[in-house]
Amino acid sequence: MRALMVQGTSSGAGKTVLVAALCRIFSDMGYDVAPFKSQNMSNFAYKGKGFEISRAQAIQALAARCEITPDLNPVLLKPLGEDTSAVYVGGRYRKKMRARDYYEFAGSLLEEISGAMSRLDHDLLIIEGAGSPAEINLQRYDIANMRIAEMARAPVLLVSDIERGGSFASLTGTMSLIEKKYQKMVRGFVLNKFRGDPGILEPGIRKLRRITKIPVLGVIPMIKINLPEEDSLGAGHATWNGRHTPKIDREIDRLAETARENLDMKKIEAMI
Repeated sequence: MRALMVQGTSSGAGKTVLVAALCRIFSDMGYDVAPFKSQNMSNFAYKGKGFEISRAQAIQALAARCEITPDLNPVLLKPLGEDTSAVYVGGRYRKKMRARDYYEFAGSLLEEISGAMSRLDHDLLIIEGAGSPAEINLQRYDIANMRIAEMARAPVLLVSDIERGGSFASLTGTMSLIEKKYQKMVRGFVLNKFRGDPGILEPGIRKLRRITKIPVLGVIPMIKINLPEEDSLGAGHATWNGRHTPKIDREIDRLAETARENLDMKKIEAMI
C-alpha cells in the first residue's frame, strides 16, 4: 500500500482540511484511498456501531468515499480538563490518564497503530500528523508524526498557516529541528490560508528552496468551508449525525477543487 503524509508546522496549520481535500482528489483520480491519523485529540467524536473515532477522520473518510472504521483513527484522546484525557484505543474506551502518564504509555500503542494501518486494505493512505514534528521536548514520545511516516514509508508534505505570519521561518525552523534521519522524508511544502496575490511570495519561495532544498508545491488561498467542526476542519455544523449528505459532499468537492487548482498534483502524485 502506498501512502502520503501531511504534517504541519503547528496545530491549526490546515492538516485536517488538506487531508480531506487530497482524499477527494485522489478518489476522483480513481484511487481506492483512505485517511489515517494514528492519534487525535478531540472532544468531537464520530460514534459508529460499537466504536468512536475522531470526527475529522470520519469526514475525511466521506471525502475518500471509503468505509468509516475504527482503524482510521486507532488512538483518540478526549480532553477532560486538568491535564487528563479519556483514552480510546481501537475505537473503545481504555482508561483515563494524565498527560505525563500517557506519554510514557504511548510507545506501547505503536503495535495497535501498526495493526490498524495494516488492516486498511486500500491503494493509498493519506495520513495526517498531529501538532508539529518539531516539538523537541516531546519527540521521544511521538506516535503521530515522523515515526508514523517511517512506519508507512510515506513521503511528507509539510504545511504552514501563512495567515498567521512567520511561515518561512516556521518551515525552515521545523526542518532544522527534525531528526536528520527524517529530514529526507519531507518532499514538499504547502503554504496554506493565503490572502492576496501569490506572486508576492515568489522571492521568499525561492530563498526557502535555496535554504532547505525543498520545493513549495502549493499556495492554497483562504477559503470558508462549512463542514462539521473539528479543530482546523472549518466551522459550522456544531452537531452532526454522521450522515453523508449532498450538502457535505458539495463542500468537500469545493474544498478539493480549490486545493486541486493550487497544488502541483503531478509532483505530489509522483511522490507516492
